Amino acid sequence: QEQLVESGGGLVQPGGSLRLSCAASRRFFNIYTMGWYRQAPGKQRELVAAITSGGTTSYTDSVKGRFTISRDNAKNTMYLQMNSLKPEDTAVYYCNTKTDPVLYYWGQGTQVTVSS
Repeated sequence: QEQLVESGGGLVQPGGSLRLSCAASRRFFNIYTMGWYRQAPGKQRELVAAITSGGTTSYTDSVKGRFTISRDNAKNTMYLQMNSLKPEDTAVYYCNTKTDPVLYYWGQGTQVTVSS
């Protein structure tokens, strides 16, 4: 079973920072574009950032300039550095391939709460 484990979430004040990690089993990680997704209460899951196997990145407009996605192919691990966090960034954050359908089973995600 191909698995993902997200970690690094927590409670942070507006303007604060968090670094999320995604540990993936090896099968797809080094081949496919990977993405960070988030799902806020009552909303659909959305893709917020993606990175190709070669390191090319892309971001949804709402996080551009604040979030940075990176990956370490040797460790099968992906990261999301989140700075200048806003209350609207509050969500459960997940990682997976940027494919339709996604290739891994969804993990538990990691909760990010931005609140004063």
